Amino acid sequence: MTGVTVYSAGLVIPITAPPIPGGAIAVAGGRIRHVGDRAWVIAELAARGEAFDEVHWPGVLMPGLVNAHSHLQYTGMAEVGRGGYAGFGDWSAAFDAVYAGGRDWRSDAAAGARMMIEAGTTAVADIVTDAEAGGALHEAGLGGITYWEVMSWTGPAWAATGRAQVEAALDALPSPPGTGLSPHAPYSLDALPLQEIPDIVRERGGRIHLHLGEAAFEREELPPLRDPLPWHDSLPGSFRELRGAGYGTGATEFVDRLGVLGPDCHIAHGVYMTSRDRALLRARGTSVALCPRSNAVIGLDEPPVAAYLVEGSGIAVGTDSLSSSPSLDLLADVAALHRIARAQGYTDRDLAERLLRAATLGGAHALGIDTGPDRTGYLAVGALADLAFLDAPTVDAVDAVELLASDGAGRVAATLIAGVARHTSPTFADTTGVRA
Repeated sequence: MTGVTVYSAGLVIPITAPPIPGGAIAVAGGRIRHVGDRAWVIAELAARGEAFDEVHWPGVLMPGLVNAHSHLQYTGMAEVGRGGYAGFGDWSAAFDAVYAGGRDWRSDAAAGARMMIEAGTTAVADIVTDAEAGGALHEAGLGGITYWEVMSWTGPAWAATGRAQVEAALDALPSPPGTGLSPHAPYSLDALPLQEIPDIVRERGGRIHLHLGEAAFEREELPPLRDPLPWHDSLPGSFRELRGAGYGTGATEFVDRLGVLGPDCHIAHGVYMTSRDRALLRARGTSVALCPRSNAVIGLDEPPVAAYLVEGSGIAVGTDSLSSSPSLDLLADVAALHRIARAQGYTDRDLAERLLRAATLGGAHALGIDTGPDRTGYLAVGALADLAFLDAPTVDAVDAVELLASDGAGRVAATLIAGVARHTSPTFADTTGVRA
């Protein structure tokens, strides 16, 4: 084998450039060297006198998927995810009953990581609640961010021991990949930890990720019962305390006042949000990871996909976990978003393209891994060779993109992470000779 491999395909979808029929990329040292028409890529290598091996796939080649919200350690709790629930409280009761029994969290997280790789995912936002699962991304060789989840701390307990415990847990997470903190939700933490968690992360150059707008309780109550907020005099002890005092402030404005939102933060779900909430996210540069199949299992409303698209919000896609979703195949959530957006009245022809972007570059941007030396989420010179090969017809590029966005689940034939084959289906191995 030479040091350069050319991966050619019936259709290459770079995400940051138009689809390329009969395209190719050149890979060396785990990174992309060239992207373009196959003949041009080969000519570029020949002009430099570089030998290469070629792997040709007749289907689609695109960037590896970026799963922007998941809990890999809950992979073994699929019995919960197979149920149907009447809302967040109903689902939580079923979840807590199984969680309390304990699991081999490390093994379950490893199984989830394998499922994701087999479904074309190369980077993940993984929220960890039990330390045994903290090495899942590191051990699987997946990119992304491992987030230590923080929840149930009152202000006094946080000041006494909480902050020190959380800092120690964060520092214990293995790297690579990157690390961060996930304050669970506005209603499960007092204001003090919510205010200090961003400082802990930002001092270390890490990332923040929280559930926001997942429970109807978080939605802004209009008109507010009492207004304006007297925060210049005193900080509310918690979001629940604020609501109990009669203020109609929504959870998004609450965490924004505490300094949680920003370009180094992304949220999950974003279901129960007003137009003002969504505008706040855009103003702060905060993306939202949409998880429509998880919302459906729990019994929540559908996310306002069309509004996010029309307003130009930063969106990504997540599967959540098997405790609330049928599978860890990100393209199944893309298909759900496609259906929901059309049902909500989004008629523009760019829908499929925008949703594939959300599942790749959108997720990478949410995690902060779309720039820098280890950038991913798109096919361009210098980016990591994180690749997904899909079994789809490529006669027409527009039709291929539409098919992948509306019915792409189960079509991944091979997954490469940093140029190394991590999953190959029998069809891909028989066609190309490449095996993981």
